[in-house]
Amino acid sequence: MYSGFIQPGDLVFDVGAHVGDRIASFRRLGARVVAVEPQPAMARVLRLLYGLSHAVVIEEVAVGREPGITQMMINADNPTVSSVSPAFVDAARDAKGWETQRWTRSMEVAVTTLDSLMAKHGCPAFMKLDVEGFEEEALQGMSQAVRALSFEFTTIQREVGLACVERCSVMGYTRFNAALGESQTFVNDWVTAKDIARWLMQLPLAANSGDVYAVIG
Repeated sequence: MYSGFIQPGDLVFDVGAHVGDRIASFRRLGARVVAVEPQPAMARVLRLLYGLSHAVVIEEVAVGREPGITQMMINADNPTVSSVSPAFVDAARDAKGWETQRWTRSMEVAVTTLDSLMAKHGCPAFMKLDVEGFEEEALQGMSQAVRALSFEFTTIQREVGLACVERCSVMGYTRFNAALGESQTFVNDWVTAKDIARWLMQLPLAANSGDVYAVIG
């Protein structure tokens, strides 16, 4: 899937890198990667795996619409769903399929913007955005469109996915597709913003999550 967006030598942003499974895919395609991950434990894993690679830069920060400091709510049993979005945590509590998830502590993390990351590292050819309910806030901190991007959505917070589609449309993205869960398989032909928004609204709650892909032109 990613080979359709990434060529050898391209710069890729992995925002919400977690423990780096996507980094491995991007590196196999010959990309240079900026891995953005605010959780210290996960950032340590990334440094163990990629700290000696000149092709991977690790940024231990969150992303939002403006720089600063925020609280990150930590899910110790499932840290991949730790989040800086109180709305995401509130939506997940006791939602069907999320009953076992608990956010038991919080910590301060630094926040930067996608614009600041681009000013520092350059504009990527592709960006993966997976920040547990904070995707639209992150996109509000990006004024320069990249060639292609993906953002995670959940069915417990469809409004965030719809807001991301709207933001992408405003920024000039015209073609959209999606993949459910971790399938990395497109579910549609490439469609318009209106069509992908309708598809998101019609998804059953049990679909849980996936990624929307957006392309300029």
